[in-house]
Amino acid sequence: MKITVIGDGGWGTAIALLLNSNGHTLTLWGPFEDYLQEIRKTGENSRYLKGVKLPTALTWTSDPQAAVKDAELVVLAMPSKFFADVCKRFVGLITPTLPVVSLTKGLCEASHCRMSELAQEILQIPHVVVLSGPSHAEEVARNIPTAVVAACEDEARAQQIQKIFTAPFFRVYTSTDPVGVEIGGAVKNVIAIAVGASDGLGFGDNTRAALITRGLAEITRFGIAMGAKSETLSGLSGVGDLIVTCTSQHSRNHTVGERLGKGEKISDILASMTMVAEGVWNAKVIHALAKHHNVSMPITELVYAMCYEGLSVKEAVARLISRDAKPEH
Repeated sequence: MKITVIGDGGWGTAIALLLNSNGHTLTLWGPFEDYLQEIRKTGENSRYLKGVKLPTALTWTSDPQAAVKDAELVVLAMPSKFFADVCKRFVGLITPTLPVVSLTKGLCEASHCRMSELAQEILQIPHVVVLSGPSHAEEVARNIPTAVVAACEDEARAQQIQKIFTAPFFRVYTSTDPVGVEIGGAVKNVIAIAVGASDGLGFGDNTRAALITRGLAEITRFGIAMGAKSETLSGLSGVGDLIVTCTSQHSRNHTVGERLGKGEKISDILASMTMVAEGVWNAKVIHALAKHHNVSMPITELVYAMCYEGLSVKEAVARLISRDAKPEH
């Protein structure tokens, strides 16, 4: 197939490499022509996927019309913060009959909707398949065995994407619960900031395990309130993605939390980062939605306070530990 990946970041590039290895023809769109020229010249996406050699078969363009010309499948791989603005560049170019897959993990800051909903609304298309799970770009690009979930209310569409993306090292399951898959992918980033902060303070495995476990409880409560199935959140796109984001050296959200735990200011941390830490932006949206739906999310609430209200990490720990005693379930 002729496939277009919208987004020249690490994940978009890694997925392009995967699809190229499956025999497809890939075009990648990025917003800055000067950086794309650097990629063409060096054969490496040094800013977002350093050290991975890129095949010359990949085509890079900053022209939206050229990017999707004759495309048979479009993959959306831009950060949630820029998702709406990028989608607007492709209005009228991505037709309702063209299959579309979203790789983006997060919720819209303005409308609080999921990324697949946002794409459907802006692009005026009927379906978007969601592909998510524990899948760091750095590992997928190096053919490290990985398992993810393709989700759509229309099961046949999810199965179509399953066939296209499955590779010897990349196993794709299907689901009819895109709500659960997207909620798991969004909230786990917030919990990872909390785990990183714990690690930054020098706490140990006990604290990390407690935060991951109680974080999963928050994700599940929130997901069910938003219409997700609980079993989805105990799967790859829920607990699986939560574990990898909370424990991996590749996790940007864990890194943000770790630096907070070591005493850095959130403004300085974000200013120093090339790539986007989705958990920071999504903490605000999830905090607001949790309040609206009356869902208890104490870890998320404290991450929000650390990122937006100047709460110190030590004070956040004190507040979390001193909460009223209660049953686990």
